[in-house]
Amino acid sequence: MIAAPVVEHLTRRLAECPAEFLLEPRSAGTPGGQVDVEAVVADLLADLGLPGRLPAKAVGSWARAPAADRNLLRVTLVAAWLCHDPWLRSERRFGLPVLRWLAGGLRPLAGLVTAELFVTDADRREELARALLDALGVTPGGESRAQAADRLRALSSVERALVLRDTRAQAERARKLREQMASERAAQAAARYSSE
Repeated sequence: MIAAPVVEHLTRRLAECPAEFLLEPRSAGTPGGQVDVEAVVADLLADLGLPGRLPAKAVGSWARAPAADRNLLRVTLVAAWLCHDPWLRSERRFGLPVLRWLAGGLRPLAGLVTAELFVTDADRREELARALLDALGVTPGGESRAQAADRLRALSSVERALVLRDTRAQAERARKLREQMASERAAQAAARYSSE
């Protein structure tokens, strides 16, 4: 077994992603697209040693994707480029985990980050590379599991979105509580004034 690559190896690969992987994806929702996501993923999985046809559920997620999933399809193409790294192809044991990640693990990221940022932005490249290694259950070269988990958590767009959502919810609860308290104080003041 070959040792896991350092994260910088994978981020460099993302930075070198060919422009063709960012072209318009083809699906039922975007029939005029230029890139057949299903074919790209099928080729990748064959190179990772996964024999046969793609499972119908996975194929449907790419072939019949609505227009609203356009960014998800584009992120899938970028992730497929990343997964075609020689290290992954030499391992030949990652076909199923890669399929699971491409078919389901990218949706939360694609809902928050545009595909281009996984190529052009250093933090988003690192996030995608670390998300892949995490999905494979592999610790990046030169890091402990704890270091890798901490760094992924620090970079995570999904974690950040959850924190922002929770912060907004807490602020809204605090605002409502202040309004309620102000209303109660006004009612008490009015009651005191009317009794005088």
